[in-house]
Amino acid sequence: MSTSQADHQHAFDRSSCPVANMLDLFGDKWTLLVVRDIILGKSRYNEFAESPEGIPTNILADRLKRLEQGGIVIKIPYCQKPIRYQYELTEKGKDLIPVLESMVLWETKYFPGTQVFPSYDRETAK
Repeated sequence: MSTSQADHQHAFDRSSCPVANMLDLFGDKWTLLVVRDIILGKSRYNEFAESPEGIPTNILADRLKRLEQGGIVIKIPYCQKPIRYQYELTEKGKDLIPVLESMVLWETKYFPGTQVFPSYDRETAK
């Protein structure tokens, strides 16, 4: 195998199927909700923890770490003492926005009565 071929290959967890690879990163019931919250304007741990789905804090910490390792979010310090972080989508993470928008359109078509959350405003949430 040439060096250029090796540079373009990726180690897949289960298979090279795109759906299987998406599920490896996003296939639990919490991860896409964290991404949703970031898209809607949340960025801090306590804001994610306050979401109506009630994600347990140990799972939230794990999902944020997995999203960071997957290159979906970056962690940025916003307070030094004690150190606290906020999370933002990377370009790779922002590319998920139309995917989630498509999921919302499908959901509202086939499951009437579901509600789309409004954007989150940190100032009015206080």
